[in-house]
Amino acid sequence: MTRPLSVVALALGVAALLPAQQPQYGPAYEEEPFGKVPEIAVEKEVKGKTAKVVLRPKADVTAYTLVNKAGMRVKILTLGGIVAEIHAPDKDGKLADVALGFDSIDGYVAGHPYFGCITGRVANRVGNAAFKLDGKEYKLAANNGKHSLHGGTNGFDKMLWRPEAGVGTTGPWLKLFYVSKDGEEGYPGNLSTTVTYTLTNANELRIDYSATTDKPTPVNLTNHTYFNLAGHASGDVLGHELQLAADRYTPGDASLLPTGKIEPVKGTPFDFTTAAKIGDRIKEAKGDPVGYDLNYVHGEKRVDVPKLVATVTEPKSGRVLEVFTTEPGIQLYTGNFLDGKTKGKGGAAYNQYGAFCLEAQFFPDSPNKSEFPSIVLKPGEEYRQTTVYKFGVKK
Repeated sequence: MTRPLSVVALALGVAALLPAQQPQYGPAYEEEPFGKVPEIAVEKEVKGKTAKVVLRPKADVTAYTLVNKAGMRVKILTLGGIVAEIHAPDKDGKLADVALGFDSIDGYVAGHPYFGCITGRVANRVGNAAFKLDGKEYKLAANNGKHSLHGGTNGFDKMLWRPEAGVGTTGPWLKLFYVSKDGEEGYPGNLSTTVTYTLTNANELRIDYSATTDKPTPVNLTNHTYFNLAGHASGDVLGHELQLAADRYTPGDASLLPTGKIEPVKGTPFDFTTAAKIGDRIKEAKGDPVGYDLNYVHGEKRVDVPKLVATVTEPKSGRVLEVFTTEPGIQLYTGNFLDGKTKGKGGAAYNQYGAFCLEAQFFPDSPNKSEFPSIVLKPGEEYRQTTVYKFGVKK
Protein backbone atom coordinates (compact mmCIF):
# COMPACT_ATOMS: atom_id res chain seq x y z
CA MET A 1 0.00 0.00 0.00
CA THR A 2 1.25 3.45 -0.85
CA ARG A 3 -1.77 5.44 0.29
CA PRO A 4 -0.33 6.30 3.74
CA LEU A 5 2.24 8.52 2.02
CA SER A 6 -0.40 10.56 0.23
CA VAL A 7 -2.49 10.85 3.39
CA VAL A 8 0.46 12.00 5.46
CA ALA A 9 1.71 14.36 2.74
CA LEU A 10 -1.69 16.01 2.42
CA ALA A 11 -2.04 16.34 6.18
CA LEU A 12 1.26 18.20 6.23
CA GLY A 13 0.47 20.43 3.29
CA VAL A 14 2.85 18.60 0.95
CA ALA A 15 1.74 18.04 -2.64
CA ALA A 16 -0.19 14.78 -3.00
CA LEU A 17 1.68 12.00 -4.76
CA LEU A 18 0.44 9.22 -6.96
CA PRO A 19 0.92 5.77 -5.37
CA ALA A 20 3.71 4.79 -7.78
CA GLN A 21 5.73 7.97 -7.24
CA GLN A 22 8.66 8.37 -4.88
CA PRO A 23 8.21 11.29 -2.51
CA GLN A 24 10.59 14.14 -3.29
CA TYR A 25 10.29 16.01 -0.01
CA GLY A 26 8.70 15.17 3.30
CA PRO A 27 8.30 14.71 6.07
CA ALA A 28 6.42 11.67 4.81
CA TYR A 29 6.62 7.92 4.44
CA GLU A 30 5.73 5.42 1.73
CA GLU A 31 4.64 1.82 2.25
CA GLU A 32 5.04 -0.79 -0.50
CA PRO A 33 5.27 -4.58 -0.92
CA PHE A 34 8.79 -6.05 -1.08
CA GLY A 35 8.09 -9.71 -1.82
CA LYS A 36 7.58 -12.81 0.30
CA VAL A 37 9.81 -14.85 2.60
CA PRO A 38 9.58 -18.62 3.03
CA GLU A 39 8.84 -20.36 6.29
CA ILE A 40 11.64 -21.13 8.73
CA ALA A 41 10.92 -24.17 10.89
CA VAL A 42 12.92 -26.54 13.08
CA GLU A 43 12.33 -29.93 14.64
CA LYS A 44 12.23 -29.83 18.44
CA GLU A 45 11.59 -32.26 21.24
CA VAL A 46 8.26 -31.30 22.83
CA LYS A 47 6.93 -33.44 25.71
CA GLY A 48 8.96 -36.44 24.57
CA LYS A 49 7.89 -36.14 20.94
CA THR A 50 9.52 -34.53 17.93
CA ALA A 51 7.46 -31.61 16.69
CA LYS A 52 7.78 -28.96 14.01
CA VAL A 53 8.23 -25.48 15.42
CA VAL A 54 7.71 -22.55 13.05
CA LEU A 55 10.15 -19.73 13.80
CA ARG A 56 9.04 -17.55 10.89
CA PRO A 57 5.90 -18.15 8.83
CA LYS A 58 5.73 -17.72 5.08
CA ALA A 59 4.67 -14.10 4.79
CA ASP A 60 4.80 -10.81 2.94
CA VAL A 61 7.58 -8.29 3.56
CA THR A 62 6.84 -4.57 3.47
CA ALA A 63 9.25 -1.75 2.70
CA TYR A 64 8.85 1.67 4.28
CA THR A 65 10.58 4.67 2.74
CA LEU A 66 11.05 7.59 5.12
CA VAL A 67 11.55 11.03 3.54
CA ASN A 68 12.52 14.20 5.41
CA LYS A 69 12.15 17.89 4.57
CA ALA A 70 15.52 17.96 2.83
CA GLY A 71 14.60 15.08 0.51
CA MET A 72 16.87 12.52 2.15
CA ARG A 73 15.37 9.02 1.92
CA VAL A 74 15.83 5.79 3.89
CA LYS A 75 14.17 2.47 2.99
CA ILE A 76 13.61 -0.06 5.79
CA LEU A 77 12.18 -3.57 5.56
CA THR A 78 9.94 -5.41 8.02
CA LEU A 79 12.30 -8.37 7.48
CA GLY A 80 15.00 -8.00 10.12
CA GLY A 81 14.50 -4.24 10.32
CA ILE A 82 16.90 -4.10 7.37
CA VAL A 83 18.06 -0.65 6.26
CA ALA A 84 18.01 -1.38 2.52
CA GLU A 85 18.72 2.12 1.16
CA ILE A 86 20.08 5.43 2.45
CA HIS A 87 20.00 8.28 -0.07
CA ALA A 88 22.19 11.06 1.33
CA PRO A 89 23.32 14.33 -0.33
CA ASP A 90 26.89 15.16 -1.34
CA LYS A 91 28.55 18.60 -1.25
CA ASP A 92 26.62 19.59 -4.39
CA GLY A 93 23.30 18.37 -3.04
CA LYS A 94 23.26 15.26 -5.24
CA LEU A 95 21.72 12.19 -3.60
CA ALA A 96 23.37 8.76 -3.73
CA ASP A 97 22.53 5.47 -2.03
CA VAL A 98 25.30 4.89 0.52
CA ALA A 99 24.11 1.55 1.97
CA LEU A 100 24.91 -1.89 0.55
CA GLY A 101 21.94 -4.17 -0.08
CA PHE A 102 19.65 -5.76 -2.66
CA ASP A 103 16.93 -4.57 -5.03
CA SER A 104 14.60 -7.46 -4.21
CA ILE A 105 13.78 -9.89 -1.44
CA ASP A 106 15.64 -12.70 -3.24
CA GLY A 107 19.08 -11.51 -2.15
CA TYR A 108 18.07 -11.29 1.49
CA VAL A 109 16.43 -14.73 1.45
CA ALA A 110 19.41 -16.36 -0.30
CA GLY A 111 21.73 -15.35 2.54
CA HIS A 112 23.88 -12.27 3.04
CA PRO A 113 26.48 -10.87 5.46
CA TYR A 114 23.94 -9.08 7.68
CA PHE A 115 23.35 -6.14 5.32
CA GLY A 116 21.56 -3.36 7.19
CA CYS A 117 19.81 -5.56 9.76
CA ILE A 118 19.01 -5.52 13.45
CA THR A 119 21.25 -8.09 15.11
CA GLY A 120 20.20 -9.84 18.30
CA ARG A 121 19.29 -11.16 20.80
CA VAL A 122 23.05 -10.74 21.35
CA ALA A 123 25.04 -8.97 18.64
CA ASN A 124 28.60 -10.05 17.86
CA ARG A 125 30.17 -13.26 19.22
CA VAL A 126 29.39 -15.46 22.20
CA GLY A 127 32.32 -17.82 22.78
CA ASN A 128 31.82 -21.55 22.25
CA ALA A 129 28.11 -20.84 21.67
CA ALA A 130 27.36 -21.08 25.39
CA PHE A 131 27.19 -19.06 28.59
CA LYS A 132 26.26 -19.47 32.23
CA LEU A 133 23.65 -17.36 33.98
CA ASP A 134 22.57 -17.81 37.60
CA GLY A 135 24.37 -21.15 37.74
CA LYS A 136 22.72 -22.60 34.64
CA GLU A 137 24.47 -23.21 31.31
CA TYR A 138 22.71 -22.19 28.12
CA LYS A 139 23.69 -23.72 24.78
CA LEU A 140 23.34 -21.51 21.71
CA ALA A 141 23.39 -22.12 17.98
CA ALA A 142 27.00 -22.25 16.72
CA ASN A 143 26.88 -20.39 13.38
CA ASN A 144 30.40 -18.91 13.31
CA GLY A 145 32.76 -21.83 13.69
CA LYS A 146 32.39 -22.91 17.30
CA HIS A 147 30.93 -19.55 18.33
CA SER A 148 27.49 -17.98 18.12
CA LEU A 149 27.34 -14.81 16.01
CA HIS A 150 24.67 -12.08 15.92
CA GLY A 151 22.02 -14.06 17.76
CA GLY A 152 22.54 -17.43 16.09
CA THR A 153 21.33 -19.23 12.99
CA ASN A 154 17.90 -17.61 13.10
CA GLY A 155 18.55 -14.33 14.83
CA PHE A 156 16.58 -11.09 14.78
CA ASP A 157 17.88 -10.37 11.26
CA LYS A 158 15.73 -13.18 9.83
CA MET A 159 12.54 -12.42 11.73
CA LEU A 160 9.47 -10.49 10.60
CA TRP A 161 8.79 -7.39 12.67
CA ARG A 162 5.35 -5.83 13.12
CA PRO A 163 5.39 -2.25 11.78
CA GLU A 164 3.81 1.03 12.77
CA ALA A 165 4.69 4.21 10.90
CA GLY A 166 3.98 7.90 11.29
CA VAL A 167 5.32 11.43 11.16
CA GLY A 168 6.45 13.36 14.22
CA THR A 169 7.77 16.83 14.91
CA THR A 170 11.35 15.80 14.03
CA GLY A 171 10.52 13.71 10.96
CA PRO A 172 8.98 10.43 9.76
CA TRP A 173 9.42 7.30 11.86
CA LEU A 174 8.98 3.55 11.66
CA LYS A 175 8.46 1.52 14.81
CA LEU A 176 9.09 -2.24 14.65
CA PHE A 177 7.97 -4.82 17.22
CA TYR A 178 9.16 -8.38 17.78
CA VAL A 179 8.76 -10.89 20.62
CA SER A 180 11.62 -13.37 20.89
CA LYS A 181 10.20 -16.40 22.64
CA ASP A 182 11.73 -18.18 25.61
CA GLY A 183 14.35 -20.63 24.29
CA GLU A 184 14.68 -19.02 20.88
CA GLU A 185 18.23 -19.77 19.64
CA GLY A 186 18.93 -21.03 23.17
CA TYR A 187 18.30 -17.76 25.06
CA PRO A 188 16.11 -17.68 28.17
CA GLY A 189 13.01 -15.55 28.60
CA ASN A 190 10.38 -13.95 26.39
CA LEU A 191 11.99 -10.75 25.15
CA SER A 192 9.63 -8.03 23.91
CA THR A 193 11.62 -5.75 21.63
CA THR A 194 10.84 -2.42 19.97
CA VAL A 195 13.13 -0.65 17.50
CA THR A 196 12.22 2.83 16.25
CA TYR A 197 13.84 4.37 13.18
CA THR A 198 13.41 8.15 12.83
CA LEU A 199 14.72 10.12 9.84
CA THR A 200 15.03 13.60 11.27
CA ASN A 201 14.87 16.78 9.27
CA ALA A 202 18.52 17.33 10.28
CA ASN A 203 19.52 14.30 8.13
CA GLU A 204 19.92 11.98 11.11
CA LEU A 205 18.91 8.33 11.08
CA ARG A 206 18.11 7.82 14.74
CA ILE A 207 17.62 4.28 16.07
CA ASP A 208 16.02 3.81 19.49
CA TYR A 209 15.97 0.30 20.96
CA SER A 210 13.98 -0.94 23.96
CA ALA A 211 13.26 -4.38 25.40
CA THR A 212 11.79 -6.12 28.43
CA THR A 213 12.00 -9.72 29.59
CA ASP A 214 10.26 -12.16 31.93
CA LYS A 215 13.50 -14.03 32.79
CA PRO A 216 17.10 -12.85 33.20
CA THR A 217 18.75 -12.87 29.75
CA PRO A 218 21.68 -11.26 27.97
CA VAL A 219 20.70 -8.53 25.48
CA ASN A 220 22.99 -6.61 23.13
CA LEU A 221 21.30 -5.10 20.06
CA THR A 222 22.82 -3.18 17.18
CA ASN A 223 22.39 -2.30 13.51
CA HIS A 224 24.66 -3.78 10.86
CA THR A 225 24.43 -1.31 7.96
CA TYR A 226 27.32 -1.42 5.48
CA PHE A 227 28.22 2.14 4.46
CA ASN A 228 30.10 3.48 1.46
CA LEU A 229 29.81 7.26 1.47
CA ALA A 230 30.84 7.52 -2.20
CA GLY A 231 27.86 5.33 -3.14
CA HIS A 232 27.15 1.65 -2.56
CA ALA A 233 28.63 0.59 -5.94
CA SER A 234 31.63 2.94 -6.01
CA GLY A 235 34.45 0.57 -5.02
CA ASP A 236 36.45 0.34 -1.82
CA VAL A 237 36.35 2.62 1.23
CA LEU A 238 40.10 2.66 1.83
CA GLY A 239 40.22 6.39 1.03
CA HIS A 240 37.52 7.25 3.57
CA GLU A 241 38.91 9.18 6.54
CA LEU A 242 37.96 7.84 9.97
CA GLN A 243 38.28 9.28 13.45
CA LEU A 244 37.19 7.42 16.59
CA ALA A 245 36.74 8.83 20.08
CA ALA A 246 38.19 5.63 21.54
CA ASP A 247 41.68 5.15 22.91
CA ARG A 248 41.22 1.47 23.86
CA TYR A 249 40.06 -1.75 22.24
CA THR A 250 39.37 -5.38 23.11
CA PRO A 251 41.99 -7.54 21.35
CA GLY A 252 40.76 -10.82 19.94
CA ASP A 253 42.13 -14.25 19.10
CA ALA A 254 42.33 -15.82 15.65
CA SER A 255 38.57 -16.44 15.69
CA LEU A 256 37.91 -12.75 16.57
CA LEU A 257 36.74 -13.63 20.07
CA PRO A 258 37.96 -11.09 22.68
CA THR A 259 40.64 -12.33 25.02
CA GLY A 260 39.10 -10.40 27.93
CA LYS A 261 41.80 -7.74 27.96
CA ILE A 262 41.28 -4.05 27.26
CA GLU A 263 44.37 -2.44 25.74
CA PRO A 264 45.38 1.03 24.48
CA VAL A 265 45.29 1.67 20.72
CA LYS A 266 48.35 3.94 20.88
CA GLY A 267 51.21 2.51 18.87
CA THR A 268 48.96 0.02 17.03
CA PRO A 269 47.36 0.10 13.55
CA PHE A 270 44.02 0.37 15.38
CA ASP A 271 44.63 3.96 16.46
CA PHE A 272 42.10 6.32 14.88
CA THR A 273 42.11 8.89 17.67
CA THR A 274 43.45 11.22 14.96
CA ALA A 275 41.69 11.11 11.61
CA ALA A 276 43.35 8.78 9.11
CA LYS A 277 42.41 6.97 5.92
CA ILE A 278 40.97 3.52 6.56
CA GLY A 279 43.46 2.06 4.11
CA ASP A 280 46.60 3.67 5.52
CA ARG A 281 47.45 0.82 7.91
CA ILE A 282 44.85 -1.80 7.13
CA LYS A 283 47.44 -4.38 6.07
CA GLU A 284 49.10 -4.01 9.48
CA ALA A 285 45.81 -4.97 11.14
CA LYS A 286 46.42 -8.51 9.85
CA GLY A 287 43.71 -11.11 10.41
CA ASP A 288 42.30 -13.77 8.10
CA PRO A 289 41.14 -12.12 5.95
CA VAL A 290 43.18 -8.97 6.58
CA GLY A 291 41.26 -5.92 7.76
CA TYR A 292 39.57 -4.23 10.69
CA ASP A 293 37.04 -6.26 12.67
CA LEU A 294 37.30 -5.28 16.32
CA ASN A 295 35.50 -3.63 19.21
CA TYR A 296 36.63 -0.18 20.33
CA VAL A 297 36.11 0.99 23.91
CA HIS A 298 35.04 4.57 24.54
CA GLY A 299 33.24 4.09 27.85
CA GLU A 300 32.58 1.78 30.78
CA LYS A 301 28.78 1.85 30.76
CA ARG A 302 25.73 3.08 28.90
CA VAL A 303 25.17 6.86 29.03
CA ASP A 304 21.85 8.70 28.94
CA VAL A 305 22.60 11.04 26.04
CA PRO A 306 24.21 9.76 22.81
CA LYS A 307 27.77 11.03 22.44
CA LEU A 308 29.91 11.44 19.32
CA VAL A 309 32.11 8.36 18.92
CA ALA A 310 32.98 8.24 15.21
CA THR A 311 33.36 10.56 12.22
CA VAL A 312 33.88 9.33 8.65
CA THR A 313 34.58 11.62 5.69
CA GLU A 314 34.61 10.70 1.99
CA PRO A 315 36.84 13.38 0.39
CA LYS A 316 35.52 13.35 -3.20
CA SER A 317 31.80 13.58 -2.46
CA GLY A 318 32.31 15.56 0.74
CA ARG A 319 29.85 13.31 2.57
CA VAL A 320 30.41 13.07 6.31
CA LEU A 321 28.92 10.48 8.66
CA GLU A 322 28.93 11.12 12.41
CA VAL A 323 27.94 8.34 14.80
CA PHE A 324 26.50 9.13 18.23
CA THR A 325 25.58 6.42 20.72
CA THR A 326 24.73 5.66 24.32
CA GLU A 327 26.72 2.40 24.18
CA PRO A 328 30.28 1.96 25.56
CA GLY A 329 31.69 0.12 22.55
CA ILE A 330 31.63 0.24 18.78
CA GLN A 331 32.66 -2.45 16.29
CA LEU A 332 34.60 -1.32 13.24
CA TYR A 333 34.31 -3.76 10.34
CA THR A 334 35.73 -3.04 6.89
CA GLY A 335 33.99 -5.64 4.74
CA ASN A 336 36.94 -8.02 4.91
CA PHE A 337 34.83 -11.05 3.95
CA LEU A 338 33.21 -9.41 0.91
CA ASP A 339 34.64 -11.15 -2.16
CA GLY A 340 32.72 -9.86 -5.18
CA LYS A 341 30.47 -12.91 -5.36
CA THR A 342 27.60 -11.05 -3.72
CA LYS A 343 25.74 -9.04 -6.37
CA GLY A 344 23.87 -6.14 -4.87
CA LYS A 345 21.64 -3.35 -6.09
CA GLY A 346 21.88 -2.79 -9.83
CA GLY A 347 24.04 -5.92 -10.14
CA ALA A 348 26.93 -4.26 -8.29
CA ALA A 349 29.70 -6.62 -7.19
CA TYR A 350 30.53 -5.97 -3.56
CA ASN A 351 34.26 -6.56 -3.24
CA GLN A 352 36.57 -6.69 -0.25
CA TYR A 353 36.72 -3.37 1.64
CA GLY A 354 33.68 -2.19 -0.33
CA ALA A 355 32.06 -0.81 2.83
CA PHE A 356 32.52 -0.20 6.53
CA CYS A 357 30.25 -0.91 9.50
CA LEU A 358 30.15 0.99 12.78
CA GLU A 359 28.10 -1.15 15.17
CA ALA A 360 27.32 0.45 18.54
CA GLN A 361 27.30 -2.21 21.25
CA PHE A 362 28.44 -3.59 24.57
CA PHE A 363 31.57 -5.72 24.30
CA PRO A 364 31.62 -9.06 22.43
CA ASP A 365 31.38 -12.24 24.53
CA SER A 366 30.26 -10.23 27.56
CA PRO A 367 28.18 -13.18 28.90
CA ASN A 368 31.46 -15.08 29.37
CA LYS A 369 33.70 -12.20 30.43
CA SER A 370 33.08 -11.04 33.99
CA GLU A 371 35.67 -8.30 33.44
CA PHE A 372 33.42 -6.71 30.80
CA PRO A 373 30.29 -4.66 31.61
CA SER A 374 27.27 -6.94 32.07
CA ILE A 375 24.58 -7.19 29.38
CA VAL A 376 22.11 -9.16 31.52
CA LEU A 377 18.58 -7.77 31.49
CA LYS A 378 16.33 -8.75 34.39
CA PRO A 379 12.53 -8.78 34.79
CA GLY A 380 11.29 -5.35 35.83
CA GLU A 381 14.16 -3.62 34.00
CA GLU A 382 14.06 -2.01 30.56
CA TYR A 383 16.83 -2.24 28.00
CA ARG A 384 17.24 1.11 26.23
CA GLN A 385 19.87 2.32 23.81
CA THR A 386 20.08 4.97 21.12
CA THR A 387 22.38 5.28 18.14
CA VAL A 388 22.31 8.17 15.67
CA TYR A 389 23.87 8.19 12.19
CA LYS A 390 24.10 11.85 11.16
CA PHE A 391 24.83 12.73 7.53
CA GLY A 392 26.42 15.99 6.50
CA VAL A 393 28.96 17.41 4.05
CA LYS A 394 32.43 18.91 4.15
CA LYS A 395 32.85 21.44 1.38
